[in-house]
Amino acid sequence: MIAAVVLSAGESSRMGRPKALLPINGATFIEKIVAALKQTTIGKLIVVLGHNPEELRRRIEPLGVEILVNPDYRRGQLSSLQVAVRYLEKLSDCDAMLVHLVDHPYVDAKLVKLMIDRYYGDGKLVVVPCYRGKRGHPVILSRRLFGELLNAPLDQGAKAVVNAHRGDTLELDTEEIGITLDIDTPELYQRYVKGD
Repeated sequence: MIAAVVLSAGESSRMGRPKALLPINGATFIEKIVAALKQTTIGKLIVVLGHNPEELRRRIEPLGVEILVNPDYRRGQLSSLQVAVRYLEKLSDCDAMLVHLVDHPYVDAKLVKLMIDRYYGDGKLVVVPCYRGKRGHPVILSRRLFGELLNAPLDQGAKAVVNAHRGDTLELDTEEIGITLDIDTPELYQRYVKGD
């Protein structure tokens, strides 16, 4: 089983309001992401909250996801990922996690299905999609990396672990530009969401 972990713990300071609740095509970012992931073979769906969790919890709980809260979210993205890893370590049937960021609303269910198939088929520790040579999200990380993620330096994030396993990483080429669209400012929101 692969669990999906959607990181939504930050303060959204550059955006000025919670990115999870930004409107997009009649839904919110988090609703769009969860709906896409529910069309795949993901076994469990987790959202990690941090800043102002109660407001977000009320809006996200009806989506039928597991909610974890990172009380130390100010320590950065890796600290939120570590909250999920500690939870998933206890699940013996969890083979890997698919990590996604709430400010990447354009997640494609077909691509996620392909990533999962290739993870099980190729046996690599990391599966990452690439759009014209640029890596994006989501990323699949094997359970065998959980210990390294828990011990990684907070200032370097999960990239340090991924970079340490370049030879065991599958880069999956895609024409889905959405994997690289990190919408974390009002300007980017206007360009990629309001303008679509």
